[in-house]
Amino acid sequence: MLQLSRRQLLQATVMGGATLALASCSTAPVDDIDTSGPPKQGGTLRIGLVGGSSTDTVDAHVPTSTSDAARVINLYDALARRDDDYNLEYRLAEAIEPNADATEWTITLREGAQFSDGRPVRPEDVMFSYDRIRDPQDPKSGAASISHIDSMEVLDNRRLLIRLAVADAALVDSLAEYQMGIVPEDYDPEHPIGAGPFTLEDFTAGQSTTLVRNDNYWAGPAHLDAVRIIDFQEEDAMLNALLSSQVDAIGSLNHALARVIDEDPRLSTLISETGMWLPLTMRVDVAPFDDVRVRQAMRLAVNRQQMVDQVYSGQGQLGNDMFALYDEAYPRDFPQREQDVQKAKELLAEAGYPDGIEVDLVTSEIQSGAVRTAQVFAEQAREAGITVNIQQVDSSTFYASGNYLEYPLAQSFWYTRNFLQQVNQCATADSPFNETHWVREDFTQRVHEARAIVDKPEREARIRELQQELYDEGGYIIWGFANQVDAYHNYVVGLTPHPSGVPLSQAMFHKIWLAEA
Repeated sequence: MLQLSRRQLLQATVMGGATLALASCSTAPVDDIDTSGPPKQGGTLRIGLVGGSSTDTVDAHVPTSTSDAARVINLYDALARRDDDYNLEYRLAEAIEPNADATEWTITLREGAQFSDGRPVRPEDVMFSYDRIRDPQDPKSGAASISHIDSMEVLDNRRLLIRLAVADAALVDSLAEYQMGIVPEDYDPEHPIGAGPFTLEDFTAGQSTTLVRNDNYWAGPAHLDAVRIIDFQEEDAMLNALLSSQVDAIGSLNHALARVIDEDPRLSTLISETGMWLPLTMRVDVAPFDDVRVRQAMRLAVNRQQMVDQVYSGQGQLGNDMFALYDEAYPRDFPQREQDVQKAKELLAEAGYPDGIEVDLVTSEIQSGAVRTAQVFAEQAREAGITVNIQQVDSSTFYASGNYLEYPLAQSFWYTRNFLQQVNQCATADSPFNETHWVREDFTQRVHEARAIVDKPEREARIRELQQELYDEGGYIIWGFANQVDAYHNYVVGLTPHPSGVPLSQAMFHKIWLAEA
């Protein structure tokens, strides 16, 4: 198995970055690759991703970075997941059914589903997994979405009954999140066992991960023998690794660099329209952002079309300071917020800043385009009398305990989710990643009430009300939704667009195979 050092992978940037790499590779011959016929078996797929750090993990229930997501999706499996059309599909479950008022849900596990060590996936394992996630002493990423579980009961060797303290008509959406993977009762994150298509061979946080095929996977063994995920700190280094064939595919490529791929006949891009968002986060509980007029002024300072054009090279959709673009309840009829420099200045003056304000913005390359977002925003905000001092840190520092979630003004990124799942992650009193410190008990209560409404039109009307409050007063600047741009060598077969925002077909690598050149 090929082992690449960080030094080897970063060498390509020393002599001039992506432009030099393009010049050196543009005359490379086109491989004669046969991608027809049945998938070929074997080989190691080498994946490049940006944003890994020393805080990376293989724990099923606490993914944060892009490479974390890729690991947990391949090591573990959830009861359900979103398919290429963003429809729910069953995974470890074959049925998830509510009673009439959505206070009880019966789960029927897929017959024959096994963990990587050959043990069957049992209702007891589901109970353990959800208890581990919602442990009040150590809540995991999905805790807020299932904190209302009152009790669970094993009905037989394949069925489990979940009783809720409050009704939740959208529970299945929460159970379909990739951080809701099912693990065995004796789960040890230091030696992880899961029911995903691959198992862990080695892992070094912020550097690399090797996964090998799980022959016990319920959907049948993957075509690949192994997947190697390599972390990069800079996009140029990741791109050059692809151009020099040190990796086979890369995820979340900067849209401006995608032109390099178009010039190389050996390579292709995979473009997916997504609901992935890369917001600016304002803490609503600290000055100056504790004044709603300042938050509104910051939002009005943004030229959203220019942001999409300059950060995403036009490959994206306009944002309107609300998340959950793919939710059927997303308020597409709300007035599109546009740049209004004069109104922004008036709001700042009303808030006690007649001469404008000066703020620090913490940024890091936590996702493709993050630093560029900060730079473009700083340029735009200057017109409104807002001086933005950019403080760029590495991703390990950004996510370090005591830093992340404490910055007055910073950035984040989120993959595609529906509203009730997303709001539980970032904007309720018990959210694990409440980056804007939006802690309003009445808002949280109304979120819980919306989840309990079985009637879909009524539930969607409540969601619109909650979106309206975030649109008017929230702490997020959601300026756009990115098209996902990934790139790969033409011998990588099986990648398809996916709306989740998770790179490379939602990192579902068991579908991928390597054609012979």
